[in-house]
Amino acid sequence: MKIALNSQSNQNLYRRNKNPLRILHIDGWLLLGILMLLSASTLLVYSASGGDTGVVSRHLVRIGFALGLMVLFAQIPPNILYIFTPWLFMVGILMLVAVILFGDMGKGAQRWLDFGPVRFQPSELMKLVLPMMVAWLFAHSTLPPSYRRLAVGALFIALTAGLIVVQPDLGTSLLIAMSGLFVLFFAGLPWRIILGSLTAAVVSLPVLWHFMHDYQKQRVLTFLDPESDPLGSGYHIIQSKIAIGSGGIEGKGFLGSTQAHLEFLPESTTDFIFSVLAEEFGLVGVIVLLFMYVLVIARGLYIASQAQDNFTRLIASSLMMTLFVYVFVNIGMVSGLLPVVGLPLPLMSYGGSALVTLMISFGILMSIHTHKKMLSDS
Repeated sequence: MKIALNSQSNQNLYRRNKNPLRILHIDGWLLLGILMLLSASTLLVYSASGGDTGVVSRHLVRIGFALGLMVLFAQIPPNILYIFTPWLFMVGILMLVAVILFGDMGKGAQRWLDFGPVRFQPSELMKLVLPMMVAWLFAHSTLPPSYRRLAVGALFIALTAGLIVVQPDLGTSLLIAMSGLFVLFFAGLPWRIILGSLTAAVVSLPVLWHFMHDYQKQRVLTFLDPESDPLGSGYHIIQSKIAIGSGGIEGKGFLGSTQAHLEFLPESTTDFIFSVLAEEFGLVGVIVLLFMYVLVIARGLYIASQAQDNFTRLIASSLMMTLFVYVFVNIGMVSGLLPVVGLPLPLMSYGGSALVTLMISFGILMSIHTHKKMLSDS
């Protein structure tokens, strides 16, 4: 009987090892949620672009490229990522400095490096590298960490965010800083420090206002009262709220977004694609979209809970909470609940750099989970 049980166990292990997803280090549940969102994204980009097959074709090429990178990074064991993290962080910081010195201008900001046929935005790289670097700092220490290590982690965050602020890109700098702060939080940052930092941030708001650029101040004023300039700075958010409200419960149906097709809604394929979804599919479509995000984020947090060491656990937790913040900020922005910061909706908006960064982060998550399984099975 014992021999038979061992034989059955070996057969089950053999079948699991022959699973194509397992061979490629791909987590099936996470992949399912990602593909659901990307499929919905393709339909919405087609609708928002007015049925422009060229836009959809480029979107599909970018999706294919990003999926390839996800599979590639899923093959990299976490211990290799650990070794290269400090070097990646140094390269990222040097590129941010290079942006300040001789970066390429675009939309009134100096955020890109021009390498001939390719324009690269180093801040996208830091969305991944900063939380990895802070997690690397706590990899072999007991948690909660010492105040000294917390101070060093805070220094890494401040340095990265500061270099992005001067581009200027206040919104991105705050979001990237949050990715590092999530690592500190999950590492066991004391609540008295959290509450003290929040109090200091609130008290410093008048000082921050003094140093903000005019366009940043205008975004805040527009958020507080968009109707004060309905044909100017408040136009985008007013049209977005009209689109969301006109969708009702069930929406106007696929290709029924009049706000997008009549070009009242700006950036309908990128920052405001959620408004197109709400107008065409209504509250029902919004609930389905949120469910898909919950599936992806919940699976990511489960992977974090099953990670075998501080480094992988902190990275996985931070990446998933950062994804949550990006979704929350974009939906809040287009709904008029938060100031407009020019942030795309993850896995839904048309675009390349943000999608590539996000898919690499999913590849890292899958590597953390599947390589952990290999160790436990062996």
